Amino acid sequence: MATAYYIELVVKMTEAKYDREHVPMIIYNRPAIPDRTEYILGKSKDSPLDAMISIGRSLVSLGAEHIAIPCITAHYFYNELTDNIGVPIINIPGETADYLKANGIEKVGIMATDGTIYGGFFKSELESRGIKVVVPDENGQKKVMSIIYDDIKANRPFDLKNFKSVETELREKGAQIIILGCTELSLIKREGKTGPGFIDAMEVLAARSIELSGAMLKKEHKSLIT
Repeated sequence: MATAYYIELVVKMTEAKYDREHVPMIIYNRPAIPDRTEYILGKSKDSPLDAMISIGRSLVSLGAEHIAIPCITAHYFYNELTDNIGVPIINIPGETADYLKANGIEKVGIMATDGTIYGGFFKSELESRGIKVVVPDENGQKKVMSIIYDDIKANRPFDLKNFKSVETELREKGAQIIILGCTELSLIKREGKTGPGFIDAMEVLAARSIELSGAMLKKEHKSLIT
């Protein structure tokens, strides 16, 4: 569903009067890749890296000049993927950090998978730009993981009460903006359930994809902070 929504965002956010002005895309949807979070946390020895490299090389063989990965946890392997695929990969955490820095944001909260939180790569990109980061406590993180895995990935209605509970925690810790740092969480924003003070990392990915393709971003999508 996250991949389908990414495609939808690219189409919706592109300034185009005709079909031919839209972004050409090659989609390789391979759901059976080993779970990224399980591997990062050491709960599984089944690495997703080889499968992702294989997919990336297949896309390059079909003519891809840039690669977008609508899974933020997969960016734990960003350097290895870049080294082995041979074309630029859009760095969602880095692009999001750049956008927040350019907009004067000083402190953010992150809602993401355990793999992204404990892997530390998103936090590192933000802190390298002078942005302070807060994350949910253990109980709050369990709620986020339940929303991602038990609800959205399982194609069930998400628990909005849990989502709002974690939002409250992060706001109380001083977060000016909360990053939806898992592409499953993007679907909550799509349904209009987030409210103000959020940025969807998937929208950052879509916007950068459009720009790199040489297409135009619609004016109403140039501001990505709700």
